[in-house]
Amino acid sequence: MRDTPLSNCERDFLLKAIEEKKRLDGRQTYDYRSIKISFGTDYGCCFVDLGKTRIMAQVSCELITPKENRPNEGIMFFNIELSPMASPSFEMGRQSELLVKLNRQLERCLRNSKCIDTESLCVVSGEKVWQIRVDVHLLNHDGNLMDAASIAAIAALCHFRRPDVGIQGEEVTVYSTEERDPIPLSIYHMPICVSFSFFQQGTYLLVDPCEREERVMDGLLMIAMNKHREICSIQSSGGIMLLKDQVLRCSKIASVKVSEITELINKALANDKKARKTGGKFGFAESLPQERITALKTDVSPVEMSDVKEKANEIVQRAEVPPQTVPSPVLTAPGTGQVGEGIENSWGLEEEEEEEEEEETMELEEGHEEKERGDVVVISDSGSEEEDVVILNQVTTKEKACSSNQQGAVASKQQKKKKRK
Repeated sequence: MRDTPLSNCERDFLLKAIEEKKRLDGRQTYDYRSIKISFGTDYGCCFVDLGKTRIMAQVSCELITPKENRPNEGIMFFNIELSPMASPSFEMGRQSELLVKLNRQLERCLRNSKCIDTESLCVVSGEKVWQIRVDVHLLNHDGNLMDAASIAAIAALCHFRRPDVGIQGEEVTVYSTEERDPIPLSIYHMPICVSFSFFQQGTYLLVDPCEREERVMDGLLMIAMNKHREICSIQSSGGIMLLKDQVLRCSKIASVKVSEITELINKALANDKKARKTGGKFGFAESLPQERITALKTDVSPVEMSDVKEKANEIVQRAEVPPQTVPSPVLTAPGTGQVGEGIENSWGLEEEEEEEEEEETMELEEGHEEKERGDVVVISDSGSEEEDVVILNQVTTKEKACSSNQQGAVASKQQKKKKRK
């Protein structure tokens, strides 16, 4: 499913706001959105909220056979999944251009920078090494996925603990967490990506672009750097030409942002370690009171309950006295009835009245029909079979009067004609 395109009015509004050094969420040009880092119950599970962008990273490990050209080094594997839950434009089981781009940039940032000692992952040279797998799941998409993914991946790697291993001859024994304490990974430094978006061919610059700002930008520059101001990787996309001064300016801004984010990750790791050591709440149980997981969060306002009785009494006194109930009310609405003690039973009364009315109407109609038909056919029995009198079309008194009147009118006409002659 394709993204809903921005209208020309929205595009012009965003570009005009950027020219005036204003952003939709009220941030300044070089400001990051709020970053929240939390860890799961198991080691190696990390949640990162960068504004409304939410990403989960999970680290796992397994023993495998090493590569032939590097028998003494472990293997690092990174996988990013773009779920349709995060955005309707993402499709399951289909590698998009954005997915390939994010995977390559994350590998350059973490694996090619040698931030993890891969030789410490070797168990038996040429036979057994640890493979560290980092799965990054996108839960909600609101722009700047690369920065959030790098923060979640490096925080999960720092939080991860692999099981301890014992070697006796050719046998390799993997101990559980109950038998031996797990061992953390050997991490040299923490590279973090910082994204810069350019507008109107590099005239304007923004840090940490949101989803709408990414739609109208002309180019993107991603710099991966650690707190020692060492650039681990740099990538430019969008086809814009950047000057040397612009790149140096971005690198200086990135060094400040990376040091702040690294300090935030260290604080989150220290708090989680302290909570686990003291036996406090951590992971899922720790997130419930702070409502990090619940989607619908409502602010609780205090309610004064001291003078509730007084207010209730005032309301009762001001209220009107209810009218007295009638023991046997008259039912005015059609089709209703009542049954109960002290009340007249009125169920079915309306049906009986309707039946009586229908019988009366039927009798009246039959009477009218008999009057209209008259005595058309009369068959009388005289007591003997030979004297049967049949009278057809008996003339009534009214018909006789009409016929006499007609005859009189005809006679008067004939007399007038004779006099004229």
